[in-house]
Amino acid sequence: MAGRLSRRETEELKAIVESGNLTAAAAELQKKLESLENIPLDIAITGESGAGKSSFINAILGLHDDDEGAAKTGVAQTTMEPTAYPHPRLPNVKLCDLPGIGTPRFQADKYLNQVKFNNYDFFIIVSATRFTSHHTTLAREIHKMGKRFYYVRSKVDNDLNAEKRKKNFNEVRTLQKIREDCIKNLREAGEASPRVFLLCSWELANYDFQLLQETLENELDDQKRHVFILAIPNISAKILEKKKAELQEHIWAVALLSCGIGVLPVPGLSLVCDIAILVFHMKRYCEAFGLDDESLTRLAQQVDKPVAELKSVIKKSPLASEITKDFVLTVLSRSACGALMVLEFILNFVPGLGYLAGGGISFVTTRYMLQSFLDEAAKDAQKVLTKALEPRAE
Repeated sequence: MAGRLSRRETEELKAIVESGNLTAAAAELQKKLESLENIPLDIAITGESGAGKSSFINAILGLHDDDEGAAKTGVAQTTMEPTAYPHPRLPNVKLCDLPGIGTPRFQADKYLNQVKFNNYDFFIIVSATRFTSHHTTLAREIHKMGKRFYYVRSKVDNDLNAEKRKKNFNEVRTLQKIREDCIKNLREAGEASPRVFLLCSWELANYDFQLLQETLENELDDQKRHVFILAIPNISAKILEKKKAELQEHIWAVALLSCGIGVLPVPGLSLVCDIAILVFHMKRYCEAFGLDDESLTRLAQQVDKPVAELKSVIKKSPLASEITKDFVLTVLSRSACGALMVLEFILNFVPGLGYLAGGGISFVTTRYMLQSFLDEAAKDAQKVLTKALEPRAE
């Protein structure tokens, strides 16, 4: 419910109120919120040339292979320099295509120093066929250096398509055989307890992507996990739900920031700041859910549908570009929170009285408005996803 505080929120809010210094608490929250926006996440993608690294990068970034900023596919790799591809919405999130590892002179320790392994949060080791000693030697060196790694078997759709020509084809049995072969190859190459994730970059919602995603979430720290979840492409209802939960987790902090501003003895300051805060975070929610022109246009191209068809199911949320000061003022004017903000504005001109009430009004208004907007944006994002996944009418 939009108006209910969780137990954790209540306890933290109570502790801050009892400290008696809301302004200082708000300043500290502002720092934390700003740092959260700038948390870097650097993911290294390695494997042989031709293993599908570039397609995997583009799939994670939500880009088509010929989109601006996409990793080049189908090109023989000749450089020994890593190439970083920033996320289209979150520039601090980068996927780095590392040089191929399958050459006869490959040496894992020198390779990692050459690609500056310390720059990366974790490594994804990709193979389109069988894993070899090159992969396991690299994994051991990564482990020695205190980093995490994950094996990804790419292009499983090619294997399935080949097997479909055989009698008694069974997809589940075929995928299990691919997995068992990968684990067998890795064990033979010296990997004691291998975990392998089967993926197809063209069908990211299928196979083991959800398992890989959940594994990464569990093994990243809180701040990195927050950024990772927001960066994942909106390919399933479950991902949209996780994004909503991550964004919702910080609403109380944003509201408390607004509360701290509300107690400052500057008439009208809280109203101006509350509106700016609402504009910023509402835009952020829309962009996280892909409710912006660029994301919708890209999605329309990927599913081969008119962008207008996708936009037609968005009933309550504006697009990110439409969220302005005037939009927020219009929404406020239609709600009880708008009346509260007007009351706060008037009270702030009454010496000594308004500033005490203003903080509480700002907290309630900001929290309610953001929670309500987040609920509606999440519902519209689900509708867009459903429409995108519908079979095209003949």
